[in-house]
Amino acid sequence: MARTTVEAQLAKLKKQREAIEAKEKALLAKTNDKVIAEIVALAKKHNVTIAELTAALGKSKSKSKAPRKAKTVRKATKTSDKRAKVAPKYRNPSDANQTWTGRGRTPVWVQALKDAGTLDSAIIAAA
Repeated sequence: MARTTVEAQLAKLKKQREAIEAKEKALLAKTNDKVIAEIVALAKKHNVTIAELTAALGKSKSKSKAPRKAKTVRKATKTSDKRAKVAPKYRNPSDANQTWTGRGRTPVWVQALKDAGTLDSAIIAAA
């Protein structure tokens, strides 16, 4: 059994790819011919002119190529008003004014409690 080189294998794959692409184009052309025949038949049946078809195609293209509108910037107060405030889950044992909900960036004092292994003592009991 003869071994083939990488270049020979690549050339073989390239030929196969080209053959598949040619079959794909032929299939699409056959499908397009059927669709075009249906469109022509409908246009003749309903007395639609080429100018009307062209204008309709131009309208559909212009919609897809229309520039997008700039997004409006939302203010932080709008989104915060819609969302419910989350109750704090942790309270700093050394300073009762410092609390953390458990969401977002971890405060330094929480990280220190984690490192010390005493974070459980900072959990606020559910009322």
